[in-house]
Amino acid sequence: MTQKQISRIAFFELEDWEKEHIKADLPDIELKLFSDKLSIANVKKIRDCDALGVFIYSKVSKEILDNLPNLKLITTMSTGFDHIDIDECAIKGIPVCNVPTYGANTVAEHTFALILTLSRKLVESVDRTRKGNFTIENLRGFDIRGKTIGIIGCGDIGEHVAKIARGFEMDVIVFDVNKDMGKAKELGFRYVEFDELLAKSDIISLHAPYNKHTHHMINKENIQKIKKGAYLINTARGGLVETEALYNALKEGILAGAGIDVIEEECTIKEEKELLSPEFMKACNLKTVLANHMLMHMDNVIITPHNAFNSKEALTRIMDVTVANVRACMKGKCINKVAR
Repeated sequence: MTQKQISRIAFFELEDWEKEHIKADLPDIELKLFSDKLSIANVKKIRDCDALGVFIYSKVSKEILDNLPNLKLITTMSTGFDHIDIDECAIKGIPVCNVPTYGANTVAEHTFALILTLSRKLVESVDRTRKGNFTIENLRGFDIRGKTIGIIGCGDIGEHVAKIARGFEMDVIVFDVNKDMGKAKELGFRYVEFDELLAKSDIISLHAPYNKHTHHMINKENIQKIKKGAYLINTARGGLVETEALYNALKEGILAGAGIDVIEEECTIKEEKELLSPEFMKACNLKTVLANHMLMHMDNVIITPHNAFNSKEALTRIMDVTVANVRACMKGKCINKVAR
């Protein structure tokens, strides 16, 4: 790939801190930085730009592309790229780059924050001491050392969960449709079938993608197979779990508790970072969704507001990868290039 002569870049959908970050990392390039999303109404402001940085609410259509005759690169500050007309970009010879992953360890750490909060009754402990009550009656927890954690889905996030679990001296079992025996040996876990994982796990942690095959993978039929007294953790997608089945399993004592960062009724979320966007907040009021959720009122359930991804480091990695995409393209070595 030949070097791209890039001297002007336009970025859209930026927060103020992101603007400062880009300015610091690309001091030798003329920058046009916008808080708004890209649209046909403002595209003429960047007609002379060589490269474009966008998030998912900026629809880069053929009409937009036709208004950018100098464009040599599009880098999206997201993992998904269906907001960009990839076919038209290919026709015009414009490479499109993305951010393949940015929060694997971040979500894994939040997973264990939920596990430890449940195992040591942290919510109850903090609430009690804030009221000046220092008794420890009914606050006895349990060790996670020696317990079995069942990980459903062992991609980047599940792999980090396995690493952390081994650090806690837990026994790790995994169900995944794609088995990597080298990874299993390296990280010290073993693959099992789905029903065996349900039956043997003290803690079940979900890290599978959401699609038609994984919809309600935990449901009223198989939730009865879960080891009595186990805990369920979901930091993946709400639709993986049938809410009514989860509620009944908690009421009946099949599950001792649950730690949830995602719920089935929340709005469709493609990119976690869109939760920070004003565009998303206009369309979806998570506060209303959570306020009416029946699991909110159960003492053995902890719910966080789809916040597992939300660390300073994870969001900074998005900007770092975006800048790296630009620099690599300028050197003729396009990285993180997407394709249909």
